[in-house]
Amino acid sequence: MDNKNKIAVFGGGCFWCTEAVFKMLKGINSVTSGYAGGAPPETGKSPTYEEVSSGETGHAEVIRIEYDASKISYHELLTVFFATHDPTTLNRQGSDVGSQYRSIILYYNDEQKKDAEEFIKELNASHPGDAGVITEIQPLHYFYRAEEEHRDYFKKNPYQPYCQLVINPKLEKVQKEFAELLKKNE
Repeated sequence: MDNKNKIAVFGGGCFWCTEAVFKMLKGINSVTSGYAGGAPPETGKSPTYEEVSSGETGHAEVIRIEYDASKISYHELLTVFFATHDPTTLNRQGSDVGSQYRSIILYYNDEQKKDAEEFIKELNASHPGDAGVITEIQPLHYFYRAEEEHRDYFKKNPYQPYCQLVINPKLEKVQKEFAELLKKNE
């Protein structure tokens, strides 16, 4: 895979939020909401939102990010990922509760695995009195695209209460704390 087409897969709560956050960043070619981290369905079909929401599939709501590493690094993606969700809570992000909302990094190669492990080690060392990071790190075996109504949710529904109360504050935080990583006019 060349520098312009690297892939990262993260789960940090509701994929509506994480998708909206990462679409703002420079060097991002695409962000796709989906499901990963569980076993493949016995039927061979993609799991549905309802099945994942039941907590029985083992899948998390995740995003698949295709990015240009000459414009944004994996380390910068990790920085934004950890700054925009709580990696210290088990199966919960705010009022979103269940294993589908867990903090998870699904890596493509050993380099991503090593980078994620080192990043978490540094986070824990820099906050010794705080709760430790419990983000799962596992290889990506399967990624299933979410249904159409869950893709680009924020863009399609900016005035929904969830978007106004949960997603907008995250976007404002990213705009304030990571201005240098935002898309200008690529």
